[in-house]
Amino acid sequence: MPFQKKTVRDVEVTGKRVFVRCDFNVPLEEGKITDDRRIRSALPTIRYLLESGASVIAASHFGRPKGAPNPKYSLGPIAKRLSELLELPVELLPDCVGNQVESAAYALRPGEIVLLENLRFHSEEEANDPTFAKSLAGLAEVY
Repeated sequence: MPFQKKTVRDVEVTGKRVFVRCDFNVPLEEGKITDDRRIRSALPTIRYLLESGASVIAASHFGRPKGAPNPKYSLGPIAKRLSELLELPVELLPDCVGNQVESAAYALRPGEIVLLENLRFHSEEEANDPTFAKSLAGLAEVY
């Protein structure tokens, strides 16, 4: 029997925190997004989740910051554009792991969304570190 891939529409998400890995690696010039197609491509999934009563924890990498925080690679402009497109507040969290991030994730209410700061600010992201992945997955009930 072949494996049937599940989508967010196959899972009960109402009242759940859902981790959504996005590809927001968009081109920037002088801090401005020049092509937002990758952000727009995530909108149907994010809208479905929010309208279904889930809270969304969105995450992405951006650029090649070499495993350390670098303001040039912050997801700030992406959070701003995502907020404009969704017509909802999108809070950019200051990191993607740690107590402050956990508190913000657990405090989310249905219909709310946060964006984690650039996953590549941690070298564990590109190393596919299982402990790092477990920390991210632990933020949500659905991944």
